[in-house]
Amino acid sequence: MRNNNRANNQLRNIEFIPSFNPYAEGSCLVKYGNTHVICTASVDEHVPSWLKEEEKGWITAEYAMLPRATQTRTQRECKKPSGRTQEIQRLIGRSLRAVVDLEKIKGVCIYIDCDVLQADGGTRVASISGGFVALYLAIQKLLKDKIISQNPIREFVAAVSCDICNGHPVLDVDYSEDSTSQVDMNFILTESGKIVEIQGTAEGEPFTEDEFAQLLELGKSGIKQIISKQKEALQC
Repeated sequence: MRNNNRANNQLRNIEFIPSFNPYAEGSCLVKYGNTHVICTASVDEHVPSWLKEEEKGWITAEYAMLPRATQTRTQRECKKPSGRTQEIQRLIGRSLRAVVDLEKIKGVCIYIDCDVLQADGGTRVASISGGFVALYLAIQKLLKDKIISQNPIREFVAAVSCDICNGHPVLDVDYSEDSTSQVDMNFILTESGKIVEIQGTAEGEPFTEDEFAQLLELGKSGIKQIISKQKEALQC
């Protein structure tokens, strides 16, 4: 039996609390069970120098964990982000850019900051889903303030983890499951079911195509539910 008596195809309690930060153009506190991440979207009406000749804007992300987000203290990354942190930052940025028409935010750069308050597995997928809510709110403010004239968001995007634990495919794993799983998979999918990115690793023996297909179906069902919760929180 999984923690909290969850079925193998059952999400943790997932919650999106929009406008959590009163200063950011868009923000969201996202909770995937005991994984809590605050995501903020900050608007800068200047694009990176390497983009100045391009007819488009940009979206980038930063990710960090508070020292006691985990069971033992993690040292702050003051000088340079670790390889893991950099990889997660790039993943969040790619995932959000994939569903935005960057030409419609020409001259604008949106920074998505994802800060992990508590970590219990799935911090990167929670950051993507919460980061999208923060981004959506920032875009709405840009439209309201007439800084941009068209909504650049093509569709919603969300992310979820799926693992094989004790020989069984399971949805939305917590740390205790993730640390002992045989296969570790992260799915980033759009509302229409298109694939943005899949990260998959055999932690023990290699997995089969059939096992991958089972995990993908679990991921699709979970992301459908997560996007429904995003829309409920945004009242759209």
